[in-house]
Amino acid sequence: ALLLLLSRIPPRMLTFVILLWPQSLIAGEEFQHILRVLNTNVDGKQKIMFALTSIKGVGRRFSNIVCKKADIDMNKRAGELSSEEMDRLMAVVHNPRQFKVPDWFLNRKKDYKDGRFSQVVSNAVDMKLRDDLERLKKIRYKLLPLLFVFASLILFGG
Repeated sequence: ALLLLLSRIPPRMLTFVILLWPQSLIAGEEFQHILRVLNTNVDGKQKIMFALTSIKGVGRRFSNIVCKKADIDMNKRAGELSSEEMDRLMAVVHNPRQFKVPDWFLNRKKDYKDGRFSQVVSNAVDMKLRDDLERLKKIRYKLLPLLFVFASLILFGG
């Protein structure tokens, strides 16, 4: 019955029908339409490389290398991944240096407090940004009196 229906559709309209075809009819029972990963809702219909970019702190290049290091097929949809594959992905995201991801690839280089290179994701991005801004504010307020002293020496000489 489906083939009979598809045979009556003109070829130029067939691609439009396939694009609008419901994903649930194509996907199996174990397909997840929405995944909860690192406090983020990830669209299960997107390919895994692009689905990971919805997580804060993960871009396209980093998600590409994460998929390669975790041996995940990048043509797979995010909803098709098994729990074991998701665990491998999250292991690489949390510990990229253990999987030999180069230091220049990470988004947190030489952290001020501990001097480590790391990939900061999810809510930790906001926390690190807030900590950095507070630290820079303290530096500015400590240097402000010195600037007045140097400015007065230059202006008034002496």
